[in-house]
Amino acid sequence: MSQNKSKIRAICVCSILGAIGFILMCLEFPLPFIIPPFIKFDFSELPAIIAAFSLGPVWGVIVCLIKNLLHLLFFFSNSAGVGELSNFLLGAVFTFVSGLVYKKMHTRNGALIGALIGALLMAAVSIVTNYFVVYPAYVKIYGMPLNVIIGMYKAILPAADSLLKCLIIFNFPFTFIKGVIDAVICFAVYKKISPIIKG
Repeated sequence: MSQNKSKIRAICVCSILGAIGFILMCLEFPLPFIIPPFIKFDFSELPAIIAAFSLGPVWGVIVCLIKNLLHLLFFFSNSAGVGELSNFLLGAVFTFVSGLVYKKMHTRNGALIGALIGALLMAAVSIVTNYFVVYPAYVKIYGMPLNVIIGMYKAILPAADSLLKCLIIFNFPFTFIKGVIDAVICFAVYKKISPIIKG
């Protein structure tokens, strides 16, 4: 396959995977008693990590961008773009790092190591983005006092009495596990679908 045809195919595949990611993003659901209900779980990074492993790390980031642009287009009023920005940044870190490590270590172990490092970095970045961008923006946009948000965490675990503690105790492991679950599903289906994606 020529380079131009290969690139066109990659663009088409990423568009489809981005659309699938958008659908999965819409199928989010809360995990009550584990994390406050305003934080939802979804599998929307799955198509992006598939793209990162099969086509390369940059294509994984592009899938993250497409799904969030689509979500922004249809659900802007829900988060004023803050949620989509956060989701893109975290997904981009996860998929790019995972795909980059796999590109350097093109084995199953390389994919596993890449996914674990990517999930860990995504979880670490989530603390920074939530602390400095996402939560302050939501407080300003929706007028919900920060102590009310922290109170939702404290209702689950009283020791979570500051925003930083909330993010470290709840958001960090939640985000890490989310990445690991996406990676596990990817490993389960990758061999069957990678020939279709690569053509």
